[in-house]
Amino acid sequence: MPPTQAESVIKNIIREIGQECAGHGEIVSETLAAFMVKAVVLDPSNGFNMDRALMKSDVQKLVKLCVFRLLDSKNPSLDTIKMQVYFDMNYTSREEFLEEHHRVLESRLGSVMREITDNRACAREELESLYRKIVSYVLLRSGLGSPTDIKIVREATAALQSVFPQAELGTFLTLSKKDKERQLREFTMIVTGIRLFNRDCGKGGEGIDDLPAILHEAIPATTQHIDSQLQTAQDQAYRYTAILEKAANNPLLSIELQPFMLKEALYNVRQYEIFLQIILSDIITCAQEVEMMIKQLGAQLELLKMIVKSKTAVPTSQVFPIFIALSNLWTSFQDETVLISVLSNLTTHLEPFLGAHELFFPEKVMQNLLDGLTVKTDVCRVKEHLEDRVHLVDFRKQEWLFPETTANFDKLLIQYRGFCAYTFATTDGLLLPGNPAIGILKYKEKYYTFNTRDAAYLFAENPENYIDLIREKAKKNAELIQLLELHQQFETLIPYSQMKDVDKHVKPITKCESSTQTDTHILPPTIVRSYEWNEWELRRKAIKLANLRQKATHSVQTDLSHMRRENCSQVYLPKDASTQSKGEGGSRVPRPQIYIAGLCGGQGKVTSGVKVNLTRAVDET
Repeated sequence: MPPTQAESVIKNIIREIGQECAGHGEIVSETLAAFMVKAVVLDPSNGFNMDRALMKSDVQKLVKLCVFRLLDSKNPSLDTIKMQVYFDMNYTSREEFLEEHHRVLESRLGSVMREITDNRACAREELESLYRKIVSYVLLRSGLGSPTDIKIVREATAALQSVFPQAELGTFLTLSKKDKERQLREFTMIVTGIRLFNRDCGKGGEGIDDLPAILHEAIPATTQHIDSQLQTAQDQAYRYTAILEKAANNPLLSIELQPFMLKEALYNVRQYEIFLQIILSDIITCAQEVEMMIKQLGAQLELLKMIVKSKTAVPTSQVFPIFIALSNLWTSFQDETVLISVLSNLTTHLEPFLGAHELFFPEKVMQNLLDGLTVKTDVCRVKEHLEDRVHLVDFRKQEWLFPETTANFDKLLIQYRGFCAYTFATTDGLLLPGNPAIGILKYKEKYYTFNTRDAAYLFAENPENYIDLIREKAKKNAELIQLLELHQQFETLIPYSQMKDVDKHVKPITKCESSTQTDTHILPPTIVRSYEWNEWELRRKAIKLANLRQKATHSVQTDLSHMRRENCSQVYLPKDASTQSKGEGGSRVPRPQIYIAGLCGGQGKVTSGVKVNLTRAVDET
């Protein structure tokens, strides 16, 4: 059958199932009907052959079986399937949810943005109307108050005018559409930052909710509610497990409990527990993000106060980046608020899928079944066999992983969500938690845990046999495919939320104690006896090798060399030469020669001296 024709047949079957259920007063979504079709076809007891085309009688039989199972309101298996379909349709990862939330917000604001970017206002009234639209867009995009509240509009208008005066609308209208959209987003962030700063200073912030305080109260309340629901579900699962464990060792009790569908009820509670743990993990992530953002918000506000202080004017290059950072932080607070609300609603809507338990297992019936039994928690079961570990010497072909030999031991993707594979296969579907401390078996790049060492040894003897038993059990109970994560074996039933994780395998990083030793001399000694370091000794050996006494010197002449002769050329050597540019001359002045006679004295008492000038005249020199 061609793919298009097969798809048309399947759509008709799903539509017919929906109409039949609606006729009985039960509204069934197409997703649930499609899942039920695949589940009925997989069940070998229904006798559908996957290798041949469906006949008309097969289609009628398929529709009848699907409608019967969808209308069986007292079946825990149906509640589990409905829970899985609902969770798959409404849950997504944190990143995908925030991306979708922002996309929806952008689509809602698209019409308002187009009115602004496509506007060709010229008159004064038109420009004023355009400016009011920009203020409304800023309020709608920021989510800080209603654009119909006069006080909020006035505050937002004042903040916008400090950044984008109305007189600059003419310049704004000349920009391209992309530039207009970019500027509108920037205006929104800056105005949001200004209003948040004014609110912190006590000078504004009309209509702005205290999101950090709201989240600070909402997250613990939501966490406490989920913890309470999780504890109730786990207690119920522990009681069901204790009864089924007793029935596994008592065939008569097992037959007696078969009409009660106790295993289906256990699957229902375990699936609910797993979904609650996923939601709780996301809420814990939200709490960590909120705590970090509160610190960042306080730091940004303090930095802004230090910059502004009492100044009348501050450079925009200093404050605008902080305003934008404040706006981004507040947007993150809004995202966390919406995410917490969605997760809380998801938790509330999962509770109705547990309705059949009180109907089938009233407290009086449970007390009778639990009489003389010890209800053990998953933690207690793990502690019981904490010291019973697999001995590696007992296995030569299988590979076992332990905490001390594997670096990423806690990150390994354990098959069947960590439940004991051997117990599930041999007890027709009993879910007991595996104990990784016993040892994790690596088989065909997949990892298995067990609740006891004996179970590990028995499973390791023939893993394929037990894997086939689990697969056949999952065909009869389709809810096990998602509960035990058997999507690789049933690819047609992979939920959308887990399709991206199908091919992801965390490989173990094994650790072991090892040592190496290097010999002092790896290679045999290679001592060169002929090595000599003395230069004169080397010369002596060279002369000895040459043996010049018995050698003669020969010369060879070629056709080109016999025509050559010695040539010489003569040049005039440079001679010493000198030139005189000026003559040297000088004049001499006579040196004065003056003497005084009679200084030695005479016979008289008075000494008289005679001055004699013997200096020659100038013209005599």
